[in-house]
Amino acid sequence: MSDEHTFLTMDDGVRIAITLHLPDRSDPPWPVVFEARPYRKDDVSDATALYRRLCDEGDLAVCRADVRGTGSSEGVARDEYTARELEDHLRTIAWLADQDWSTGSVGMFGTSYSGFNSLQVAALRPPALRAIIPIYATDRRYTDDVHYGGGVRRGIDFLDYPLLMVAMNALPPVPSVYGDGWREAWRRRIETTEPWFLAWLEHQREDDYWRHGSVWFDGYEEIRAATMIIAGHADGYHNMAFRGFERLRAPKRLLFGPWSHMSPRLSMPGPRIDHVPEMIRWWHRWLRGDDNGVDREPPIVVFVRRSTPPRADLDAYEGSWRFEPTWPPERLREDRRPLASASARAAGVDAGPHGPDRLEVRGDVGTTGSIWCAADLPFGEPWDQRPDEAFSLVYDWAPLAEPLEILGHPRLELVVASTEPVAFVSAKLCDVFPDGRSALVTRGIVNLTHREGHAEPRPLEPGAPVRVEVELDATSWVWEPGHRVRLAVAGADFPSSWPPPAAGSLTVDRGASALVLPTLVGPCPIEEPPVFAPGEPEPHRPERVAWEVVEDVVGRERRVRIDHGGVRGAGARGLELLDRYRGEIAVSIDDPGRARASGVVRYELAWPQVRVATESRGTLRTTGDRWHLELELEVWEDGRSVATRRWERSVPRDLA
Repeated sequence: MSDEHTFLTMDDGVRIAITLHLPDRSDPPWPVVFEARPYRKDDVSDATALYRRLCDEGDLAVCRADVRGTGSSEGVARDEYTARELEDHLRTIAWLADQDWSTGSVGMFGTSYSGFNSLQVAALRPPALRAIIPIYATDRRYTDDVHYGGGVRRGIDFLDYPLLMVAMNALPPVPSVYGDGWREAWRRRIETTEPWFLAWLEHQREDDYWRHGSVWFDGYEEIRAATMIIAGHADGYHNMAFRGFERLRAPKRLLFGPWSHMSPRLSMPGPRIDHVPEMIRWWHRWLRGDDNGVDREPPIVVFVRRSTPPRADLDAYEGSWRFEPTWPPERLREDRRPLASASARAAGVDAGPHGPDRLEVRGDVGTTGSIWCAADLPFGEPWDQRPDEAFSLVYDWAPLAEPLEILGHPRLELVVASTEPVAFVSAKLCDVFPDGRSALVTRGIVNLTHREGHAEPRPLEPGAPVRVEVELDATSWVWEPGHRVRLAVAGADFPSSWPPPAAGSLTVDRGASALVLPTLVGPCPIEEPPVFAPGEPEPHRPERVAWEVVEDVVGRERRVRIDHGGVRGAGARGLELLDRYRGEIAVSIDDPGRARASGVVRYELAWPQVRVATESRGTLRTTGDRWHLELELEVWEDGRSVATRRWERSVPRDLA
């Protein structure tokens, strides 16, 4: 594989940094696969081994780009997925298709951000784009990203991605890639960068800002590129998997594994597979026209999870791989379970045969659920749910005589009243083992003021019951005989979601509410299971990691602290890299309106020419009806502080 670093000049004169990896085992022309990310392709997120495999094993040319204003590209990174960014990608695809070494067929792919923009660009239908592979991607930015799940502000994520991007976007172009003028370009970047979180905080409803780049609204029907979706049960970006597959009109395939927001080769949890051969098969069929049979196989491949004891650093789920021929499956049935058919406990006390099911809301409930999107530690899997269930409404059904399998989105049809005008409902579906351990299967949360949609929320009338549907995250699970189905309902899901503005209480009408399970009845029509090359035998584990849950008994406050990162050693072009992420999120046990998150993210990069560092420091806190944000950026060159910037905002909580 030969590498070439170059720049493409856009129509407005801004240069986009790209790296071309070209096969050296065959002669051109080749199909091209394209990835565009804001995470610095040449240092912080260098993944040359993957691109080498696509070249050497797949006989594909690979193009990677730094998104405008990031890495070694010029311009300003004003926000995620801007119209200008998408125009850059369209022009890059056209350029790739027009090169002498290209066949004219282009694919687009990537994980997370570059999976999102693969979908977004495909919906614009550039003529040369023939196939895409979005990995751990979302089709709805407001509800299924780091922003407002169910209309509720994400919580502990503030300590990670929002602060991470402030620090990363202030790093300089790579001197050996950019060439002369890199320091002047760096100064312009520092002076013009703005935290993306500012806009995210201002737009608390699902308005046109969030609809842009969300193909859930009107983009799927526009996609003509053959699409292979890769999703993970433990990953947060899995809700588009089934609904996206169902709506796509292009050739399509779904590979839905057990993974977190990590490579299927390295993920904790597993089982891990080598997904690169699956990607190459897709590219060969739709970019080269090879008749390799991938389009004649059953289009859905899913890992069926079975009852697995919970732990935060789970190595692998119990279960097996299976094909499904259609979505939804023909044998899918709704198992409607009225809450009145379950035994009920309210905060650990038997609620009686008829209720009422009343719960005093605590803002610190949810810590055993970890985070909505598991990834590299400390962002691990949920552990035993019983400590949180002690402060929840818990509905248990009788032990199962036969296995029970679900596939898809469970939902909770709930009639509930709140004493407060703004209240949340968290729903967790669990597998209870005979010894009492409670494993989280899937979850959902909804801001009750968003019960009729996320565009125009309406406050609750205190004490008046409302009907709401809580859709739980996409999942696959089999309860073993002797296990029980459990539903836990609470008024918060801390620290994954920001706590509600007030405590108060919730009252559930048990007789008018039901849990609906998407149940599979009968055997799968395809007996032969899929077979994959194995991934790594051991999961990736960082050297230093901390996730601590602390209760201040006197101060009546619960805190969750994280600390991870470290020196990554030498890399390309003599690089040394250090990254560190630390902080805590806290909530008052008595007054959930008083909550705060404070964190620090630091990067240090050392090349032969220079050592640079950036550090972002931020605090987000609430005082009942307002958000208060403080952000600070500091930049160093060769140990000397060369720039600082500061931002402050105070905005009302918009029914959030």
